[in-house]
Amino acid sequence: MILDEIQIKKSDIIYCIGDYIDRGPDSKGVIDLILDLRKKGYQLRTLRGNHEQLMLDSGNGGQSRLNWYLNGGDVTLKSFGVHAYKELEPKYKDFFQRTRYFFQNGRYIFVHAGLNFGRVDPFEDKDSMMWIRNFTVDKQKIGDRIIIHGHTPTALDEILNPPRDNVFNIDGGCVYRDRLGQGHLIALSLNDLEWFVVQNCE
Repeated sequence: MILDEIQIKKSDIIYCIGDYIDRGPDSKGVIDLILDLRKKGYQLRTLRGNHEQLMLDSGNGGQSRLNWYLNGGDVTLKSFGVHAYKELEPKYKDFFQRTRYFFQNGRYIFVHAGLNFGRVDPFEDKDSMMWIRNFTVDKQKIGDRIIIHGHTPTALDEILNPPRDNVFNIDGGCVYRDRLGQGHLIALSLNDLEWFVVQNCE
C-alpha cells in the first residue's frame, strides 16, 4: 500500500485527488479507508473527481444514472451492497457530498482534472475542474503557483519528468496495468518533491 511507503503522520496533510470509485471491485473499501484514517486523526483533504460527480448526478435518475452505470457505477454499487446511490448509508453520502472542487495551500493548487484558463476566473468553472484535459496555464491568473492534478492517465516517465514546471499530473493510470508505462499509484511529497510509486499488484 502506498500509505506504507509514505509513512504518513497525523501532522501531515494528505490531498486525495479524486476518483475513489468505479475503477476496481472495492470502491467501498477505499472510502472506508479514508473515513477510518480521519477517525484516527489523520488529515485528509478529498477532492471531487468526475466519477464522484457521476455518482452524485445518478441520483437524478434517467440518463444520468445510466451514464454512471456505463462508467463503472454498477461495480461500485455492488461493492456497497446496494442498487442505487440513494440507498447508500448517510455517512457515505455525506462523504461524497463534502468533496471539494479544489484546494489551495501556499503555492500549490490541488484539483482533480485542471483549470479552464479560458475563463476570466478559472476557479468558477467547476465542470472543468473535474473533466478538462490538455489545459494551458495562464500565469497572469495564478502567478507562480503550481497545479497538482490527476484525471488523465499518464506514463510514469512523463510523471517523474513533467514537461511543465508548474503542473504535476500524478495520475499513473493505476487501473491500466496493461498499458505501457502505466499501472502505478503515485504520491508526491511537497516537503522535498519526492515521488512515491507503487505498481498495481492486483
